[in-house]
This record gives sequence, C-alpha cells and structure tokens, in this order.
Amino acid sequence: MVSSPDAPSDLDPSSAATAPVVVEDDVAGDPDAAAPGAPSASAPAPTAPPAPASSGEREVLGWLEFGEAARHLARDVVAADFTPDVIVAVARGGLVLAGAISYALDTKMCGSINVEFYTGVDERLPEPVLLPPTLDAPALAGKRVLVVDDVSDSGRTLALVRDLLAEVASEVRTVCLYSKPQTVLEPDFTWKRTSQWITFPWSALPPVTRDAGQGDAS
Repeated sequence: MVSSPDAPSDLDPSSAATAPVVVEDDVAGDPDAAAPGAPSASAPAPTAPPAPASSGEREVLGWLEFGEAARHLARDVVAADFTPDVIVAVARGGLVLAGAISYALDTKMCGSINVEFYTGVDERLPEPVLLPPTLDAPALAGKRVLVVDDVSDSGRTLALVRDLLAEVASEVRTVCLYSKPQTVLEPDFTWKRTSQWITFPWSALPPVTRDAGQGDAS
C-alpha cells in the first residue's frame, strides 16, 4: 500500500523524507492468503441466476416462466390498444395460454376451436383439420377476436383459424408464446422466437393412466 503525500501522517516530519515506502505483498508471498476484500474460504460463493432450461435440441418451458410470459403478452396486447371482445384458443396447445391471458385482460368471453395438424415430433398431417365440436362462428359477428396458440411453427394452423374467423369478426389478431423461423404467419404478439422443438409444461409428462398415474410424482 502506498500512502498519498496529501494524506495525514503520524510520522515525525523530520523522518518523513527517509521513511521507507512499504508495498504490502503478503498475498504474493503467501499463496494461501486471501486478497483484501475477497471472500474467505468459508464464505459461500455468489450464486449465479439459473440459466434457461434446455435439453439437447429442445427448449424447455417451465410453469413459472410460462406465467411470466403470459403476463408479458397481455401487456403487449394492452400496449397495442387492442381490447378483444372474445378470446379463442386453438385447442389443444393454446388452451392454457388463452386462459391465462383472458384473466390478465379480464376478458370473460372465451371459446376454442379444435384443429389437428401435428401427430408427433415433426410428424404432421398434409393439412390442418378442423375437429368437432366446432366453434359457433356466427356468434363472433362484429366482435374483436384474439386467437391464442402455443406456437406458430409452420403457421398453417394459425392462418387457417385466423382466416376462418376473419369472415365474421370485425378484427382478428393472433398471439403465441413462440414462433418459428419457417412460419407462414408471424403472430401479432409473440413472446419468443426459436428454431428448437419446444417442451411445454402441460405436455412434458405422458398421459395419466390407471397403472401409471401414481408414478408421476418423484
């Protein structure tokens, strides 16, 4: 440590000129000594924030992160000055997000439309197919509709639903948690873009059966 010439000193003025300058190098001389201000060996190291969950080529969405994402998307809808009269979920993937957003926006009119396209990981039908029960589309006449899905992957399912509802609704906008680079329809509101296959919390586990239902908890 080198003392500043302007700093007050208890040394006798007559000996100040000959006083040796002392540089503390105890740390360099003793490899076991801790640097000034460094945590002691017994002190716990700072904990870094957890990294986003991932599994190989997959993006893994957890329940807590999903809750934050849903609120984020609801704020984006409000910021865009869009107030939906009805929220329509694309079943099954959009059901959970649609419920969360409907509460966040205080929109009580909700519905769903059943579409099947994907039958497995990277396995899909030639075209998305509407399944019963069908949505009462005439009831949406003149309404502002927010269509909700989990991901716009190819975008063909989202485009099918948007175009169908646009025939009766006054305005249709779309919102998804994720969108993929290859989508033909970029949602009006998106939380995140990714090229990875996504594991959602509601489909991460296999279906509950009578034999395996007790084995989910670990």
